[in-house]
Amino acid sequence: MRLSKLTSSIVVSLALVAGCSEAPKKQTNQAVTVEVQMQSKPVIYQVFTRLWGNQNDTNKPWGTIEENGVGKFNDFNDAALEAIKELGSTHVWYTGVLHHGVIRDYTDYGIANDDPDVVKGRAGSPYAIKDYYNVNPDMAVDPAARMAEFEALIARTHKHGMKVIIDIVPNHVARNYASTSKPEGVVDLGANDDTSVTYARNNDFYYVEGQDFIVPDVSKGDAPLGGEAHPLADGKFAESPAKWTGNGARAAQPNMHDWYETVKINYGVRPDGSEDFPQMDDSFRNAPTSAHYDFWQGKDVPPSWHKMRDIAFFWLDKGVDGFRFDMAEMVPAEFWSYLNSHIKHKNPDAALVAEVYNPTLYKEYIDIGRMDYLYDKVGFYDALKLVMQDKGGLEKVIAEHDKVLDIEEHMLHFLENHDEQRIASPDFAGDAEMGRPAMVYSTLVGTSPTLMYFAQEFGEDGSEMAGFGKPTRTSIFDYVGVPSLIRFNNGGNWDGGKSTDSELKLHDFYKRLLPLSKLESVREGEYLPLFSQNLAAGTDYPQKVNVFARYTDSEKLVVLNNFSYDKQSFTLTIPSDLATSWKLDNSQAFSDVLNSKGDITFTKGDNGYTAAIELDGLQSAVYRLAK
Repeated sequence: MRLSKLTSSIVVSLALVAGCSEAPKKQTNQAVTVEVQMQSKPVIYQVFTRLWGNQNDTNKPWGTIEENGVGKFNDFNDAALEAIKELGSTHVWYTGVLHHGVIRDYTDYGIANDDPDVVKGRAGSPYAIKDYYNVNPDMAVDPAARMAEFEALIARTHKHGMKVIIDIVPNHVARNYASTSKPEGVVDLGANDDTSVTYARNNDFYYVEGQDFIVPDVSKGDAPLGGEAHPLADGKFAESPAKWTGNGARAAQPNMHDWYETVKINYGVRPDGSEDFPQMDDSFRNAPTSAHYDFWQGKDVPPSWHKMRDIAFFWLDKGVDGFRFDMAEMVPAEFWSYLNSHIKHKNPDAALVAEVYNPTLYKEYIDIGRMDYLYDKVGFYDALKLVMQDKGGLEKVIAEHDKVLDIEEHMLHFLENHDEQRIASPDFAGDAEMGRPAMVYSTLVGTSPTLMYFAQEFGEDGSEMAGFGKPTRTSIFDYVGVPSLIRFNNGGNWDGGKSTDSELKLHDFYKRLLPLSKLESVREGEYLPLFSQNLAAGTDYPQKVNVFARYTDSEKLVVLNNFSYDKQSFTLTIPSDLATSWKLDNSQAFSDVLNSKGDITFTKGDNGYTAAIELDGLQSAVYRLAK
């Protein structure tokens, strides 16, 4: 999906540039009639909501709110939202909004206390949802008015021209799931289950027959609250019979490495893996989403399907514009067809992002599951990370991108998110500057949407010892202040008044890069890798400088990325046949729209058009010709 209302059905085939060693790569499905919406390339800014506005830099491991602070919905003031918008953001993904387990007493607000034995960290996992019909009270100035405060944030985000995405986690919920905020007539997950059997089609959960839940042995891992005494931290949690754990573990006592704080939802998949719901045939792979919606009308589906649909509708009615679905591949594709076609029927422009890591399932979750965007991690991100770590070559990244060219407009590109290590952490690249060439490559190589993780633009390194888990990722389980973000926050002014020079320079780079997503050639143009041609030309072209072209009839880009710390001086060649198709003059000037350092001239020669290039260490250039 391209987030606009203009939809056209087209049939696309690749056209070779005559004589070129590589064909231009068309950024749409090949030889298949598909729905294509061509007017935008989303830039999704992911913010971990409770950390964004926190100005407390104490960062005591396992610290309380009083000790370490917490951000609020209201911290996203006009200045904060404009700072996000300046990065070219079209959507804000507010991570951790829904009410999940937290170790804090909110009983005065009718909220039951959570048991540290089944909560990860003190602030809790945002993916162990306790109540799907309300938001985390930690982030409200007035917990009793927490929903109204979030609704106001939705409205402010819209006022600044951006759309709102939140998480929905259909695969699992918190062990103590119980909605105290559900609308009248809503039946809680599990409320009508037959708990005497492992599986029943109409059950919402799976059960370990005749056995009570046993808290995992954490003697060799993270003790609840770091070992701090707590009335409920007694190594016990009442659950009889035990439910299957969120990652599918079937033991009454899950392992400490299992998702023990969650329980798996049943969507009509029997314990042997067979499916207990209506099946779709292959004709639906190329059918419009409306046909999926029509198919499910009147079908008998498990109750959990209806319940998750109603949850999604509840948030759409609040003004949310889309969802990021956690661990989508652990839920059958037919359920996604049901849910997403209903969402699109209600809001055709809703953005649907899925966490899927198995490349063999990509087309299943796009064609049948009706997902708009899937993580491009296993392949592109993993190969690019190796380049950034000086452990792999550019050829592998190019090859991985080629593997998904027929669906690449559905593949979400990122360098950081809440699950991945910070670029500046020693276990990743150890230097935020290495994110410059990689992010240019990731952002401009295709029509793929781009995900930007909060504080990536300042080079945050995720080094805080927050409590549960280890550093390299900014904690999602505990109360922490994010140092570089606190400096940029500058007392709620969001102007970088206390940022370091290096943070401001990196921030300026991202502000120049990400808005280039709006260029016509980046939104919808063809793609041609030029790296191997330049290496094979027998010139002085360096192994660590990637180059590719993106182009339409009216705009041509040549993008260069230096992954070396050393300055590179070399000759760049645009192949003759590509230059002919571009109708280049004998001497053609291109301007660098990333760095604004003036023009560079390509001159016609025997084997193409060449230009002398100089790139500083880790520098990129985006040369543009508009004609």
